[in-house]
Amino acid sequence: MLAMADAEVHSGSKNAHTESEQQVREDLAAAYRLMAHFGMDDSIYTHISARVPGRNDQFLINPFGTLFKDITASSLVKIDAEGRIVEDTPYQVNPAGFVIHSAVHAARHDAACVVHSHTEAGVAVSSLQCGLQPSNQWALQFYNRVAYHTFEGIALDLHERERLVADLGSSAKAMVLRNHGLLTLGSSVAEAFILMLNLDRACRVQLAIQSSGQAINPVPPEVCELTARQYESGDTDVMPGQPKRADPHEREWQGLLGFLQPPGRSHYRD
Repeated sequence: MLAMADAEVHSGSKNAHTESEQQVREDLAAAYRLMAHFGMDDSIYTHISARVPGRNDQFLINPFGTLFKDITASSLVKIDAEGRIVEDTPYQVNPAGFVIHSAVHAARHDAACVVHSHTEAGVAVSSLQCGLQPSNQWALQFYNRVAYHTFEGIALDLHERERLVADLGSSAKAMVLRNHGLLTLGSSVAEAFILMLNLDRACRVQLAIQSSGQAINPVPPEVCELTARQYESGDTDVMPGQPKRADPHEREWQGLLGFLQPPGRSHYRD
């Protein structure tokens, strides 16, 4: 049963949306614009998707052909698990985006949001045989927690979905798509985006270290595991003795949204 707030609909576009869907739309549009702000977009390519609240068979994704900096809540496209557009829109979706995101949403119901990127650092590390190394604090967030998927060409083959989700497994929230890019997922748009931001930072630092030609200072495995658990527990967000926040990503997410208020731009909430 929908909550009372969900009984109301948002009428900012010709399609009516529940309040919970409208919030997801606004968060997703903000994530797209933040990807552009941090230089993590790739022209009109790559994609972020978010599950429609209360549905396991529908998700929202970017209108193919729109730059990330221009995406708004109302321009997002709603599609089902078969790739059918289920709401009036003048837009289409990226076929590769459907293949990747439909696979993850179908297999991982904990994936409220899925982020896929082609950043230069992410593609570079994905192309290294060694993959992501535990060489810096950002990387330690993903220690023994990042999956790998072998490159099979541009993701247009529906049969690749079963291999991708098999490689992702049931618990990983980060994946390196070999020779391709990065993927993260989260229980909220905020979590999935912040994971991607940190994963890309980890890749950039690794490349900077490797380009120096100097030996990497090793971190003991037990400290690597401790650091990963600290990230997972949310302990990095509170002072000792204070209660943990319900969403450890919310404080940073609200801070990041402050980047999206430049004058003369359409608003992501539109």
